[in-house]
Amino acid sequence: MAQQAGDKIVGTYYVKDDQSSEEGKIKIYRTASGTYEGKTIWVKNPNFEDGTPKRDIKNPDPNKRNTPAAQIQMLFHFKYDANTNEWVDGEIYDPVHGKFYKCKMWFINDNTLQLRGYIGKPAFGRTMRWQKL
Repeated sequence: MAQQAGDKIVGTYYVKDDQSSEEGKIKIYRTASGTYEGKTIWVKNPNFEDGTPKRDIKNPDPNKRNTPAAQIQMLFHFKYDANTNEWVDGEIYDPVHGKFYKCKMWFINDNTLQLRGYIGKPAFGRTMRWQKL
């Protein structure tokens, strides 16, 4: 039953980063192991001003630095907590800075997912809202 409730998060989301002005779509899916992850599937501006494709150049893993912007994995290892109605114990990746943060997610209405990325405790972090399409 909890797995079915947890699957509410599965879908495609429109994302606009207020800090970097990047816009894109992220697909959240359930993995074979039952956790939830998310991957960029579209970016509004896939190229730099000089026409070269945007890539994950700041990724701490050198093997992933050639990943196109529209294929970057953003969410990792989330579990659904039926007691709080939140997806917890996961990480979010910030490709603008090449950093990973702890993260939790919850819906504030039927189509708006709120994410809180943080270091240490959720009080020390940043909140984003993604719109489910």
